[in-house]
Amino acid sequence: MRSVIWDLGGTLVDSYPDVDRALAVAVHGEDAVGEDELREVAGLTRVSSGHAIETLARRHGVPETRLRTAYERTKETWRTDPPPAVAGAHEVLAAVTAAGGLNLVATHRDRESATQLLRTLGLDVDDMVCAPDGFARKPDPEMPLELLRRHGLDADDVLAVGDRPGDVAAALAAGVPGVLLETPEIPLDAPDARRITDLREVLGLLGLPA
Repeated sequence: MRSVIWDLGGTLVDSYPDVDRALAVAVHGEDAVGEDELREVAGLTRVSSGHAIETLARRHGVPETRLRTAYERTKETWRTDPPPAVAGAHEVLAAVTAAGGLNLVATHRDRESATQLLRTLGLDVDDMVCAPDGFARKPDPEMPLELLRRHGLDADDVLAVGDRPGDVAAALAAGVPGVLLETPEIPLDAPDARRITDLREVLGLLGLPA
């Protein structure tokens, strides 16, 4: 039975809509944000939030500080009004646990906010490593390797699921098969990833009933 290393934001937690809108509004203003503006931002945040902020600032002549402030304010609102869990997240986590596997999280988010999101949304995981605790950010494999080490897991018995190419690259560098949860109509460069569009597809990859 495979355990799963999950990314958090964008994979288990549907955080992108809030972030995309906040950055688009910071660039264009509330009244000028439509589907095209949101799609532009989405194509950048699926690489990383930092990449989105730097690219948007350069492309539109907007101060990076304005964009970073908008991003941080969005994260602050999640303390009282968190984004929802991704569709199927509770179901898949429960199925992994019921089958004897571990649900593990490797995230760039700080531990306090990550723990709060998981607790508020009722997403039960067995362990978590957070980059701000002193681990290298993905695509470096340090976080997945740490989870393998802590739990004595063989990389071949683990699946890693994320929504960005860096999640997949980190997993593959650790010897773990990587699965990319795609956002429809947002092309991402991850040639070695198994691609899914619904988190519940992970059940089939694990050989569990859907």
